[in-house]
Amino acid sequence: MQKLLIDGKKILSGNINISGSKNSTLPILAATILNNQTTINNIPVVNDILTMLNLLKFIGLKYKLSKKKNSVQVFNLNKNINTVAPYKLVKTMRAGVLVLGPLLGKYKKAKVSLPGGCAIGTRPVDLHLFALKKLGAKIKIKDGYILAEAKNGLKGARIRFPTVSVGATENALLAAFKAKGKTILKNCAIEPEIKDLIKFLRKLGANINLKGRTILISEGKIKSTKVTHEVIFDRIELGTYMIASALLAKKKLIIDKIDPKIIKSEIEVLKKIGVQINQKKKSLIIKSSKQLKKINIITRPYPGFPTDLQAQLMVLLTQAKGVSKIKENIFENRFMHVPELKRMGANIEIKDKTAIIKGPTKLTGAEVMATDLRASVCLVLAGLIAENRTIINRIYHLDRGYEFLENKLKNCKAEIKRV
Repeated sequence: MQKLLIDGKKILSGNINISGSKNSTLPILAATILNNQTTINNIPVVNDILTMLNLLKFIGLKYKLSKKKNSVQVFNLNKNINTVAPYKLVKTMRAGVLVLGPLLGKYKKAKVSLPGGCAIGTRPVDLHLFALKKLGAKIKIKDGYILAEAKNGLKGARIRFPTVSVGATENALLAAFKAKGKTILKNCAIEPEIKDLIKFLRKLGANINLKGRTILISEGKIKSTKVTHEVIFDRIELGTYMIASALLAKKKLIIDKIDPKIIKSEIEVLKKIGVQINQKKKSLIIKSSKQLKKINIITRPYPGFPTDLQAQLMVLLTQAKGVSKIKENIFENRFMHVPELKRMGANIEIKDKTAIIKGPTKLTGAEVMATDLRASVCLVLAGLIAENRTIINRIYHLDRGYEFLENKLKNCKAEIKRV
């Protein structure tokens, strides 16, 4: 099993180009079930994307992937379609459940394995099923599979989500595309990735209006069988490298191919901590500060501070003066990286949903174990600032979501290698 070796305390400088968004690409790939021929550009070639492509292939779609161009063409010839998403493909990636909506909407039935993915809490699919039932689907759970059917097709409905859910919003949108009449979704997630999915569905022919947290969608009529779309940049990858820069860019580090307007919350938080950030139209210039300040943060749905940057921010706060607090408000069980950080010397205490971080503390290299995608990259950040060598095990989590991580960091003078 592969490991990462990191020799810390190296000053970072240079340029990093941000990859396309994994969390935008995945639902758009699921949406290709609705169309005949789709080209998606700026995709990150990471394991979750490859798994989703293999899932589409299992269903009966075909694809041509260009890793060099970060582009994929997906073809649905509507021949020999298998409306099943098996456990072996869904178990490693929660986004596999997103084929449920388009399969049910277009083919009126679906059998989808209950999802796997990161070990950061139960993250049930109850809200996905709640929305699909409102659209008229009959659903039961049997032998670890969701069995869904809508013999007469789905019908538009008014749906209010009891809590904000990105995945449930996406699945409801994908199902509602083929539902007869109008669907009104209330208390929706409004992440940039949701807006990117809406932009893609509009290209397919959907009539969608977004106002606040309410989405109105009318039955989609395919306008063109050939659609091309470029996914947005990965704001979580961007946030990760912003924090790496905040820790170690004593001169400056430039991050390109981004839109600062999308990450206002992250920029605001890092500036409050004391990080120097110069915003350009499509880039950020970041420089670390000699003294970082404490802060209290609560993770919230967009446009709040993202839960997917909570672990990375925690590493930064180990170097801030004073007592900082992070309350995890989205997922339970998302502090699994804390014991590993403590092995490296971090002073962190967990009380209920809150991590209390005392700093600044000197981190020392150690052998540690990744538990999920974002926890694994927080250990990379810790390794970059630690004295001596850090060894990170179970880095297959990293490969699910970070494209060319070692190369991007090496190009900025980090000492990191895979063995």
